[in-house]
Amino acid sequence: MEKREKFSSRIGFILISAGCAIGIGNVWRFPFVTGQYGGAAFVLVYLFFLFALGLPIMVMEFSVGRASQKSIATSFQTLEPEGTKWHWYSYFGMAGNYLLMMFYTTVAAQEYSYFFKMLKGDFVGKNPKQVEAVFGELLSKPEVLIFWMLVVIIVGFLICSLGLQNGVEKITTVMMSCLFVVILVLVIRAVTLPGASKGLAFYLVPDFQAMKEQGIMKVVSAAMGQAFFTLSLGIGAIAIFGSYIDRSYRLTGEAVSVAVLDTLVALMSGLIIFPACFAFGVRPDSGPNLVFITLPNVFNEMPGARIWGALFFLFMSFAALSTIIAVFQNIISFAQDLWGWTVKKASVFNGILITILSLPCALGFNVWSHIMPFGAKSTIQDLEDFIVSNNILPLGSLVYLLFCVTKYGWGWKNFSEEANAGKGIKYPEWTRKYVTFILPLIVIFIFVQGYIDKFK
Repeated sequence: MEKREKFSSRIGFILISAGCAIGIGNVWRFPFVTGQYGGAAFVLVYLFFLFALGLPIMVMEFSVGRASQKSIATSFQTLEPEGTKWHWYSYFGMAGNYLLMMFYTTVAAQEYSYFFKMLKGDFVGKNPKQVEAVFGELLSKPEVLIFWMLVVIIVGFLICSLGLQNGVEKITTVMMSCLFVVILVLVIRAVTLPGASKGLAFYLVPDFQAMKEQGIMKVVSAAMGQAFFTLSLGIGAIAIFGSYIDRSYRLTGEAVSVAVLDTLVALMSGLIIFPACFAFGVRPDSGPNLVFITLPNVFNEMPGARIWGALFFLFMSFAALSTIIAVFQNIISFAQDLWGWTVKKASVFNGILITILSLPCALGFNVWSHIMPFGAKSTIQDLEDFIVSNNILPLGSLVYLLFCVTKYGWGWKNFSEEANAGKGIKYPEWTRKYVTFILPLIVIFIFVQGYIDKFK
């Protein structure tokens, strides 16, 4: 078995962990729900739940990873009391990583395709209907989607095959640094557009009336959901990076850094989208329509459309690839921990496996479009996303939570000692009753609410 690698620097660990959390949802979902539920007023509610809900569970994932020095494949088995069965969840957690990549690779493929389309000037001179048709054409061609999906998978596993320090850490650090530079350039351009002030007001000025109209409980539920899902908790994708660090720093401070970076990208995405859309009289839509239809139309109205459009999709590609590399690294670690495989052997095997597993999602938009799991216009991707987002993530987070706070699991004493080893922000002891009795109920509420929202 290869000796377990460690991160060469603290900043590498933080940036890679943040890269796992930062994804496409930061770009389109956060700005949309923010505007829908009262702008800055919603942001305040969201930030409260991010630190009250997401942060404790992230610290717990990091702690389990660091204490065990293993991935989710064997971490529970390493730490659980003798005779208990916490390790049974490992199989679901590992499955969650594979399921996530089964559709995320196709989503990333769409981003890569659009980046090159923008560079080539494919949208120049096109009217809104023609721009919309480009996205439809992309989804209708399985060979194009599969080509870009293969590019994403090969690039991701190639980076991981170079090793933790020389591949994942080095390249992700550069990529995340570039991501922040690109998004800053886009923000400056968006807020200086004529008429951008209306978008900024919509986004940043608290509108408590909008919150009231939507219903306080609905706003709270939306804030909880966004805060919970944004950090990619529950499948060991965060825990794995805890296993690659030493005990120099307390884990609460590390989790805060990751959460802040994730939130910063989400907030800055809104500073791009709202000013740009309002400057040209376009209401931002939700979901893929925003990214693949609305924004290309907006860029077409801007001087230097090809440059700004290409930069935006470069930013999107970086956000997607950072998540993919992080999850691929987790998947590779499964084979290392379970069977002692080398990084290269695990990379090749999983590269082939994920390619095969990703085909249904890519084909679900065209050849297999007749498969509609949730009724008209739903796709295989919707089913895969639902299994991960509405089931494995919340239930997995609940497992990590209960494992760290109950005497039947790893227990509070072991968790707090691990979380507080090193220097930095101490995990507050006074939160023990909250995370033991209240936080599990909140996670269960989010799980149930996800089903209600899906099938109402």
